[in-house]
Amino acid sequence: MAQENTSPGTPAPHPVPHAQGAGHAAPPVPPAEPAPATWGRVDAEGTVYVFTADGEREVGVWQAGTPEEGLLHYARRFDDVRTEVELLETRLNSGAGDPKHALSSATQIRDGLGEAAVVGDLKALAARLEFVIGLAEKALVNVKHEREEARAAAVARKQALADEAEKIAAESTQWKAAGDRLRAILDEWKTVKGVDRKTDDELWKRFSKAREAFNRRRGSHFAELDKQRASAKQRKEELIAEAEALSDSDDWGATAGRYKDLMAEWKAAGRAPKDSDEALWQRFRAAQDAFFARRSAVFSERDAEFAGNAQRKEELLVEAEKIDVAANLDAAKSALRRIQEQWDEIGKVPRERIRELDGRLKAVQDAVKSAEDSRWRRTDPEAQARAAQFRERVEQFESQAAKARAAGDERRAKKADEQAAQWREWMEAAEAAVADR
Repeated sequence: MAQENTSPGTPAPHPVPHAQGAGHAAPPVPPAEPAPATWGRVDAEGTVYVFTADGEREVGVWQAGTPEEGLLHYARRFDDVRTEVELLETRLNSGAGDPKHALSSATQIRDGLGEAAVVGDLKALAARLEFVIGLAEKALVNVKHEREEARAAAVARKQALADEAEKIAAESTQWKAAGDRLRAILDEWKTVKGVDRKTDDELWKRFSKAREAFNRRRGSHFAELDKQRASAKQRKEELIAEAEALSDSDDWGATAGRYKDLMAEWKAAGRAPKDSDEALWQRFRAAQDAFFARRSAVFSERDAEFAGNAQRKEELLVEAEKIDVAANLDAAKSALRRIQEQWDEIGKVPRERIRELDGRLKAVQDAVKSAEDSRWRRTDPEAQARAAQFRERVEQFESQAAKARAAGDERRAKKADEQAAQWREWMEAAEAAVADR
């Protein structure tokens, strides 16, 4: 089977639907194995022929068994090629395949059909190959277009970053945020690849000039900062007054939210004169600490009232953790539902126990859910059918190998062994997927 890989750095191709890839549906290719005599014959000397538009063509000699077995062998080889072509098409349509590799593989198969040792509908297979080649060629065009779009997007992104930097340099007065943003722009700038050297240099000069202009303005700002610190001191004293007034509040949620806002406003006020800034902070922090200490004491007392609930939930957890999903899943689900109903009726527990207790119950819930999901997945008919199909192909190739070896044809036996090994690998993967479920 053809294996396709996408090279690093190459944009993954978009899926190419049939209707869009070639303008019509994929030409059907009938499998040869159900009726191999439709597509070829074996003469009395064991020579195998395939029917073509130009007449019969010799594809090989069969002496390892009956003529019917020989014809079936070459029909299966045709079906293997047919499957390979379908896989190329599927991977192109899904976007997982490398269009260049798919085009090369499909072209190679097409060019070799005239000498291929197979028995099947060669005309239909050739038409399907032309269809796949068309898909691959369109996908290659899409890849080229995507690369061009990526280059254009990279230029556009750097232009946008340069525009933003110039705007910051000309207008921003949020010095820390703006400085952080310029550093972030620089970091992002380094990650944007694919711009041609000339354009990149021009854009870099714009960005660098903007940074320098911003730094000059910021330097002038901080030269005037001492004049602003008196205003910052006044603002902080106002915030302290409000913080101290709120320290006796019992409206826990709203007050805690307001303290959060006050903290943001404190930071936005800027620095007061150096000789008073620390003292102002200590007063502001003391007011907050007084409120949150009172709130903590109240919540601790409330949590103490929930200790009995925690004890009852622990008792339920002991029962829940004894649930044996392996013994009887339906009984386990029923028991869990009853425990969950009692759990909800019990009510709240101390805050520091919530995560622990809920986590233990969730572990039981997860175990039951996992067992239920596993039971469903184990009975998935599609996965089992797929594994059975692969197993059948392994047995077919192993049988071919045994017959060929018995007839002294080691070359054909080895080829059949290789094919059996490939299908066995797929079979084991499919069986493992079912087992893992």
